[in-house]
Amino acid sequence: MGEATCALPSAHPLARDRGGGGARRPPDGLISELKLAVPWGHIAAKAWGSHQSPPVLCLHGWLDNANSFDRIIPLLPKDFYYVAMDFGGHGLSSHYSPGFPYDHQNFVSEVRRVAAALKWNRFSLLGHSFGGTVGGMFSCIFPEMVDKLVLLESSPFILESNELENMLTYKRSAIEHMLQVEASEKPSHVVSPEEMLQGFLKNNSHVGDECAKLLLQRGTTQVATGLLLNRDRRITRPEYYFNFISRELFVHSIRKLQARVLLIKATQGYYDVRRENDANMELMLFVTNSLRSILKERFQYVQVPGNHYVHMNQPQHMAGVISSFLLSKERIRAQL
Repeated sequence: MGEATCALPSAHPLARDRGGGGARRPPDGLISELKLAVPWGHIAAKAWGSHQSPPVLCLHGWLDNANSFDRIIPLLPKDFYYVAMDFGGHGLSSHYSPGFPYDHQNFVSEVRRVAAALKWNRFSLLGHSFGGTVGGMFSCIFPEMVDKLVLLESSPFILESNELENMLTYKRSAIEHMLQVEASEKPSHVVSPEEMLQGFLKNNSHVGDECAKLLLQRGTTQVATGLLLNRDRRITRPEYYFNFISRELFVHSIRKLQARVLLIKATQGYYDVRRENDANMELMLFVTNSLRSILKERFQYVQVPGNHYVHMNQPQHMAGVISSFLLSKERIRAQL
């Protein structure tokens, strides 16, 4: 599995003009874009800092991309090597091969592939929303590889408590949607930059205008008549792809954690994967109480003002606590 660097993308119609010219200036401290070879193509990523520093792998949320971390990473300590990857079918990463389904465990395996490509034996994970659930599952399956786990508006796993009666329907819908897209001969939809931006904002009420543009810079490609979404059209509603687990399995799984865990919750964030039970905080209380009971001093829970995308909209609200957590010296010895 190889690693290659590539040039930063050329000017994008949704890029902000941060100076006299039209080209997009790289985010502060960004040193390289990476392309990591995988059997179906490549995983794209972007890196900040020295590759000789302790590594932190950053995992974005559902249908987002590595630009999700452009605002928070420049506020974090320069003592680390931050790599933000695009999951398969997202951002600049290759789509999965035809007939190969997207699934939560496949995204977890991508983390293992990236670690192998970068020759990391132990590293920290920083995951937002869906990325946190991927990082959480990885940290329990490969506990000896993860030093610290930072969950932004997330949980190590998604619990089945509110979803039991829907789970088979989700699986059926995922399969039918994949077959429908693969059978369709409709070309990808091209729209103007403004139409793309307004559609994105309509479907992502927690994302501000500037942050939406930032995500779309990496999430779209400019063609002669407008913009195309980069993401694989086979990817749709997140609940179709999650691995929902029982409370019993949740407790059993987090007992495997060797990492120290920081969970940051936004006061106006989400509490339910389908956003239909956001008034019910009982599941999050179960998650935090279980983590606190099992991990004890290795678990830290912090609330910050903001919404689900606070790490982009107001990164200063959480940069301090993440920085302190990453810099803390307590380390749990890896156990095989």
